[in-house]
Amino acid sequence: MIEKIKKRNGEVVEFEPAKIEEAIFKAAKSVGGSNRTLAKSLTETVVSELEEEFKTEIPDVESVQDTVEKVLIENGHAKTAKAYIIYRKDREVIRDTKKLMLDVEKTIDGYVDMNDWRVNENSNSGYSFSGLLMHTAGSVLANYSLKKVYTDEISNAHREGDFHIHDLSMGIAGYCAGWSLQELLAEGFNGVSGKVESNPPKHLSTALMQMVNFLGTLQNEWAGAQAFSSFDTYLAPFVRKDNLSYDDVKQAIQMFVFNLNVASRWGGQTPFTNITLDWTVPEDMKDKNVVFAGKAIDDKYGDYQEEMDMINKAFLEVMLEGDATGRIFTFPIPTYNITEDFNWDSENANLLFDMTAKYGIPYFQNFVNSTLKPSDVRSMCCRLQLDLRELKSRTGGLFGSGEKTGSIGVVTINLPRIGYLSSTKNEFFGRLEYLMDLAKESLETKRKIVKRNMENELLPYSKRYLGSLDGHFNTIGLVGMNEALLNFMNENIGSDEGKEFAEEVLTFMRNKITDYQEETGHIYNLEASPAEGTSYRLAKIDKEKHPDIITQGEEEPYYTNSSQLPVHYTEDIFEVLENQDDLQTKYNGGTVLHIFLGEDGPDREATKKLVKKVAHSYSLPYYTISPTFSVCDEHGYFKGEQAKCPECGKATEVYSRVVGYYRPVKLWNKGKKEEFKERKEFNFEETEAK
Repeated sequence: MIEKIKKRNGEVVEFEPAKIEEAIFKAAKSVGGSNRTLAKSLTETVVSELEEEFKTEIPDVESVQDTVEKVLIENGHAKTAKAYIIYRKDREVIRDTKKLMLDVEKTIDGYVDMNDWRVNENSNSGYSFSGLLMHTAGSVLANYSLKKVYTDEISNAHREGDFHIHDLSMGIAGYCAGWSLQELLAEGFNGVSGKVESNPPKHLSTALMQMVNFLGTLQNEWAGAQAFSSFDTYLAPFVRKDNLSYDDVKQAIQMFVFNLNVASRWGGQTPFTNITLDWTVPEDMKDKNVVFAGKAIDDKYGDYQEEMDMINKAFLEVMLEGDATGRIFTFPIPTYNITEDFNWDSENANLLFDMTAKYGIPYFQNFVNSTLKPSDVRSMCCRLQLDLRELKSRTGGLFGSGEKTGSIGVVTINLPRIGYLSSTKNEFFGRLEYLMDLAKESLETKRKIVKRNMENELLPYSKRYLGSLDGHFNTIGLVGMNEALLNFMNENIGSDEGKEFAEEVLTFMRNKITDYQEETGHIYNLEASPAEGTSYRLAKIDKEKHPDIITQGEEEPYYTNSSQLPVHYTEDIFEVLENQDDLQTKYNGGTVLHIFLGEDGPDREATKKLVKKVAHSYSLPYYTISPTFSVCDEHGYFKGEQAKCPECGKATEVYSRVVGYYRPVKLWNKGKKEEFKERKEFNFEETEAK
């Protein structure tokens, strides 16, 4: 006999058949019925079937209602059943509306009172009224995406923490994009109905401001990084045509950098921007005609090395100087290509490594130990390393200088949970395959949504300057390989057994992604997800579900990024390099190794030596030198973590690289703050000795 029923909120209460009878009678009355006795008889049938189905379990509300519909239809009361179904749906809408209002209220209170960890999920977003608007609207859009865009199976996998769908707050827009700087300079910033239009620029300052407006505008149509490549190559002709002095160039670059670091993006954020600097004119561009003032002229880009040097020097000096108080310019994040013929002793190289030693700003892309050339691979979007040779086989030609590429979206697999729940390798790979298949389905769904929204001009500038998503990847990432190994086989990724299985997992994932690419005709890649908030969110959910699961962190749980070593594993950078070299080259999407250094970090020459050694000795595609430093409002910059100013004793801002970019540690989320506490900075004296 059924005595209890489980409500939608999980509460168990007394089972009352009279409520079923009343609901059936109301549905019958709405279609002309009036027989209370029949309603009672049908209720008895419902109860009988429930007792048969739930002999040892407590039924939930949905199961009871499903049984009512079934009994009504089987007993010839189709009209009453339809009325009951409509009534049930109406009640669901009312419940959802009430829940939405409660959720919005909770979201606003959580932000204003700063008791929701997601206030600091992204350290690029400051606490502000604009941030509140973004947080609230983003929460509504995230819920909409989970309810309306994705299937229940996909949405539940995200909600339950089996994987993480990134950027749900912009769930109907794409993730990141690289744009054609050549196209912008040739055509100007225009082409959207009802919006201000600009002709192709004729001066360096105009070109740079069009770039600022372009990046800021497109940032509002994409969740992640916006990128230009060949920044110095394309802009060099403007320097000569304007007959600019070095001071003029530096002033223009300073204006560009300051404007990109203003929190002008909706949500109180600065646009997340990347630029790739060629340093020297790429071979494939040397004989190309220059585009100036909207037209191709007889000059070749190969004729403008001197002007490129001026642009690079100006950019480096502006970034090295920082703002008025010595704070770092977080954006644009520059990527420099390290090639065999890189001039390590030029004036600009000295500035580059001065900047690296002080602020750790740039990313270095390694072409020394690679079969690729700078013309084959362009660093677009924060960590999305695009292998255009794979694009070539799909499109029949390269995309020029890596233009019009990016990622539709990212889904990160929760590997530690798979490790915790699996007893055998077959079970491990079975669970992984299931979640990857589900991730693929979610990305294919998102691709359709973004394509539709672009074609319908919900994303008008993307339609104008992109037109097609054929060059954009579906990206699958991972988090917590180290903890997956600990939970599955009691080995960490630093052990021979652990690393061997990690390589097996990455190879399996690469093969699956190749299958998806062939199956769908869309390009896929495997990424070492940055996981700024994901590493905390998934670990937090797992600890609630499985208190004995192994995570990192003592006060707050978090997972180690991708297939990296734990941040507290060693102070020996070369131990890390030896471990990571084979693993990081498994990714065909974004990956990076951050070399964290403290107050005893290197000077210019030592930094140069380290960057050179990594490039010539390892195959790592992408790496940074990442010192920690502190800034006092009054006395400026200090090396290392200095909680108080050594000069005046006032509190400082401590800066470090949170994932791919620098932000004050106080703005990080709880999981990343816990990681920062546990980080071991590499011993540079030992590094120099080797």
